[in-house]
Amino acid sequence: MKLLVTGGAGFIGTNFIKYWLEKYPADDIVNFDKLTYAGNLENLKDVEDNPHYKFIKGDVVDPDDVRIAIQEVDTIVHFAAESHVDRSILSPAAFIKSNVLGTQVLLDAAIENKIKRFHHISTDEVFGSLNLDSKSKFDENTPYDPHSPYSASKAGSDHLVRAYFHTYGLPITISNCSNNFGPYHFPEKLIPLAITNLLEGKKIPVYGDGKYVRDWLYVDDHCRAIDLILNKGVIGETYLIGGMTDGISNLSIIELICGIMSKDFDRSIESVKDRPGHDRRYSVDWSKIKKDLGWQPAHDFKQWLQKTIEWYTNNQTWWRRVKSGEYQEYYQKQYADRK
Repeated sequence: MKLLVTGGAGFIGTNFIKYWLEKYPADDIVNFDKLTYAGNLENLKDVEDNPHYKFIKGDVVDPDDVRIAIQEVDTIVHFAAESHVDRSILSPAAFIKSNVLGTQVLLDAAIENKIKRFHHISTDEVFGSLNLDSKSKFDENTPYDPHSPYSASKAGSDHLVRAYFHTYGLPITISNCSNNFGPYHFPEKLIPLAITNLLEGKKIPVYGDGKYVRDWLYVDDHCRAIDLILNKGVIGETYLIGGMTDGISNLSIIELICGIMSKDFDRSIESVKDRPGHDRRYSVDWSKIKKDLGWQPAHDFKQWLQKTIEWYTNNQTWWRRVKSGEYQEYYQKQYADRK
């Protein structure tokens, strides 16, 4: 394959590129990333000299940038998106522009260049919220009911991708995943924020009562699922990808992290005002991808949470530079100055 990976300098995109180059060393990857605050090329230093890897700086919203990036590829894996709910509440326009308009620009280019597969990465947040005391789960037939500007923008992009399949015959697949965790996760999200704050001697902010429940997926399991969808998935189909947790709250996760890091839980947290429209619970039924493609998560949450804590403990230079913003200098030093 010759893959265009949009948003490849972000958390999941980074892990996917590393996964793919290791498993399929003869395939070519173009990493196309705007390098916003969450895009970090330092993540990929160990592959930047690989002859099968190429980085192009550009914006999915810009047709000229996309036209350059899409040359000589046959497969698109579309990660690029604004993804932080809190930021979407503060600045929804940026999310609509990147996630909806950017996807439309990319879809048009895919049609023009006769792309063999367009795989769109989405989120379980498009389905809205489940009741905290219910046993129900999201599946591929759950109606969309987004509650934040972020999830609404992802819902819009999902609908566009399906429309291009039905209207233009573009060979697409979609995956809606649950919350990922693992190395290179930008420390504004719960797990890396909690770990790095504890390492800095700071408290962990907890929204409301902290009883919000998410389904947690180790990032390598997500990469394996995308691999199977690209190679075995049915054109036009959607697959939900979930993890191995069942009903674990944000507060319980923080308590686990404090226990692993030998920190006093009660002294390590502080309550903060809840955010508007905060979804109470997500839970993902991944039985379809298991039945059809033979995938299931392989990484136990508690074991790989501990390994994730070890990664952040052993890579403090990385996340301290991320938190300070210094990592953004890397592109200038490594790429822009080479022009």
